[in-house]
Amino acid sequence: MLLGCIGDDFTGSSDLGNTLVKAGMRTVQYSGTPTDPADPDVEAGIVALKSRSLPVEEAVRLSLEALEWLQDQGCQQILFKYCSTFDSTPEGNIGPVAEALARELEADRVIFCPAFPATGRTIYQGYLFVGDKLLNESGMENHPLTPMTDADLRRWLAIQSTVGVGHVNAATIWQGADAVRERLDAEADAGNPFVICDAIRDDDLLTLGRAVDGLPLVTGGSGIALGLPDNFRRQGLLSPEGPVWEGQVGRVVALSGSCSRATRGQVAHHIGLGQPALEIDPREILAETFSAIDAAEWALGQDGVPLIYSSADPKAVSAIQSEYGTETVAHALEDFFADVARYLVDGGVTRLITAGGETSGAVVEGLGISQLEIGPEIDPGVPAIRAGEDLVLALKSGNFGARDFFDKAARMLGDEG
Repeated sequence: MLLGCIGDDFTGSSDLGNTLVKAGMRTVQYSGTPTDPADPDVEAGIVALKSRSLPVEEAVRLSLEALEWLQDQGCQQILFKYCSTFDSTPEGNIGPVAEALARELEADRVIFCPAFPATGRTIYQGYLFVGDKLLNESGMENHPLTPMTDADLRRWLAIQSTVGVGHVNAATIWQGADAVRERLDAEADAGNPFVICDAIRDDDLLTLGRAVDGLPLVTGGSGIALGLPDNFRRQGLLSPEGPVWEGQVGRVVALSGSCSRATRGQVAHHIGLGQPALEIDPREILAETFSAIDAAEWALGQDGVPLIYSSADPKAVSAIQSEYGTETVAHALEDFFADVARYLVDGGVTRLITAGGETSGAVVEGLGISQLEIGPEIDPGVPAIRAGEDLVLALKSGNFGARDFFDKAARMLGDEG
């Protein structure tokens, strides 16, 4: 294994896998830290954790466990992958996890770049934009677990970190990889080992990739991985044969627990197409008046691409959280969707689509999936994934995907047969 990756959620990890596969690396995503060695043919291994919203100490512990396993596989570079909207709180977890990894790897300069231009995430003068809006005006300020109230990544990371935070601006990046390396040296000498990097184009990410060749630790969104495979390719370390994808025949169901603006639009579009859809009321789940078996039986009785969703607008979500507690509601819905997924697979579903990082993580854990083979791209940041001989998945971050994502994913994953 050449590149070892630690992802702080499942959908973000598959997004990263999508980037690496497109760049020609044989990539496998693991559900949590494996206990067995990796297959020797794996060039990039991604340990997908569900650590984004955990207490800081737990997130750090899990990340260090993943690091130890990846080092045991012989990885030459480690990538800590977080969301392209830098999802975190003033307490963490991005800063504390990065500090712990940097200590273990003795990394004295670490870039931070969540930019992903293909999905509208860009960084300019240290500020993160979503499309033409600042992060804190994009809807992310309403996120139920990690509300982003400041688009200045330098300020946000500094609040979470005990080390200095520097900046490489776009003008420097446009001068090329050597200029970036010089700036990283200067920031390290100034006591700023953590460095926010601007990026507004894919070319900027490719430049950053060349600039970090040989550095032990890189952090960012999946976009930062665009330029990393070529570093290994120039050394003649990558196999010339790319991965091969085969879809799966069988029934399909979509599950959505994301409340993001993008996912709510996808749900509305899917319903507008006349596809069967079942809205879940968290109050009924908490009151145990509606069960996972009820939802699964409904889906198994439908044609087309049935959708089971709990994707209310932020005001409705806040009202339920105020009534029952944020953690109580979140855990109840995650357990519900994990149970639904198990019943669906037991009932013969072979193509499963999930929307939302927490939902996707719960489903993967609930199904007991330990290893995922990354396949072709469905939409930017979202690949098709093989989870076993008879099961394929699409794990979508809440903010990703076109309006017709659910139908598009169903087609990419296979057909009814």
